[in-house]
Amino acid sequence: MIESARCVVLCGGVGAARFLSGLVRVVDPARVTAIVNVADDEEFHGLHVSPDLDTVLYTLAGLVDGTRGWGLLGDTDAVQRALARLGRDTWFQLGDRDLATHIHRTALLREGRTLSEVTAALARAFGVTVRLLPSSDDPQATKVRADDGWLDFQEWFVRRATRDAAREIRFEGDARPAPGVLDAIAAADVIVVAPSNPFVSIGPVLAVAGVREAIERAPAPVVAVSPIVGGEALKGPAAAMLASLGYEVSALGVARIYRGLVDAFVIDDRDAALAPHIDVLGMRVTVAPTIMRDAAAKESLARTVLSAAEGARAAT
Repeated sequence: MIESARCVVLCGGVGAARFLSGLVRVVDPARVTAIVNVADDEEFHGLHVSPDLDTVLYTLAGLVDGTRGWGLLGDTDAVQRALARLGRDTWFQLGDRDLATHIHRTALLREGRTLSEVTAALARAFGVTVRLLPSSDDPQATKVRADDGWLDFQEWFVRRATRDAAREIRFEGDARPAPGVLDAIAAADVIVVAPSNPFVSIGPVLAVAGVREAIERAPAPVVAVSPIVGGEALKGPAAAMLASLGYEVSALGVARIYRGLVDAFVIDDRDAALAPHIDVLGMRVTVAPTIMRDAAAKESLARTVLSAAEGARAAT
């Protein structure tokens, strides 16, 4: 059952990409659909850049810079340095080989292709057999309200390096689900909310028209993995955002965000004491190692998630 399961994974960023790299060691990659956040997308130097889609793409292709978790391993920055000499703003880092992806994407979009069509073409070019779907082909933008006003996500995240407390999050644009998104959710055997930031990685996907409702209607069990371990985010600003937005900085705080959507919740061993408190939210709790230090740990977490899904299915 596990190897043949149709898995849908809601994705955004490095944690989701690493989880997917473990999942495809357990499940046939062709039966995995990754629905990826696009509200981080931005234009730089006239090019359409899709950070979360590219992180997933490069990771599954085995080409990602494993230390940073994003970008291409061994990439160089000659173009960035040349642009800086010309006086261009280069606070958003784009590697030389990475630029080829953005140039190709932008050219195809200008030819009239949709983002989902372009993403499928890129996946084929990189030899990725997981079905990569942008959550929407429509423009969607995450905005963060800091103390001095509203900021574009990349301005807040990269240029200001998350130094500003996030006071509020909103998503702009009337984003409709990309072709295949709702059908994949309806046909899934397992739906996974990856260990990603619940506000700016998973939140935008759930904000796409009809996506949350499709998940709520789907017969498949929904399993989430906490991105918070021992009160800290393993990567990124999730912990700081939980605090500044008024949530408890813990796996329990994340579970409360997903209440009513998720059937099972996977937390790390060090958060075992929180299990009874999460259980009363109506989620079956699985306690297991969740830190994805290497390929074996990623595969182990994927098996844990699939087992949690089986337990949730049996319970209902």
